Amino acid sequence: MAYVKWVFIAVFWLLVAAFLHYTLPQTDIVRIVNTYEESHTIRGWKTAFWAAPEDSTVEVDQRYVQFIQTVDPDGDVMVYRNEDTGWGWPPYFKFTTSNLYTEAADLVSTKETPKWVALKHYGWRNEVWTVYPNALSVHEVSDPNTRIIPWLNIIILTTLFAAFWAIRVRVLRVWNRLRGD
Repeated sequence: MAYVKWVFIAVFWLLVAAFLHYTLPQTDIVRIVNTYEESHTIRGWKTAFWAAPEDSTVEVDQRYVQFIQTVDPDGDVMVYRNEDTGWGWPPYFKFTTSNLYTEAADLVSTKETPKWVALKHYGWRNEVWTVYPNALSVHEVSDPNTRIIPWLNIIILTTLFAAFWAIRVRVLRVWNRLRGD
């Protein structure tokens, strides 16, 4: 029975880690090679990885999505979608999709004369399921080796750890009092 308990605990913490990895912002240093707009049909379980439509009663969502194609310093490619998050989850309150699209289009560069940018995003890329991370912001950096310190992530994770620790300590105190220790 102890194995079941530890498997349950491990699965729980893996799900929490996956949720935080998907939701918290990450910054990639990349070179933008193209921006484009494409029609997408989003249905079923894949809707969890896309921004909520204006009318959430629709089961099949056909819409135009803006994309930003990039290449990192190692030559690996990545495609980001550019959608408003609005008031939904995750709470980035992004309403500036058109502005970001214009900024990204202005920063398009070639391999011969690269412009490196710090592209902040959340989410994952999965080619099989056609899932893209959502771009949040973009700004030019001088060097592809620029180091970005994720202060927001540090603050959020520290706060979550402190809250977890405080709850754990209080639960253990109550548990020990009930057992008579």
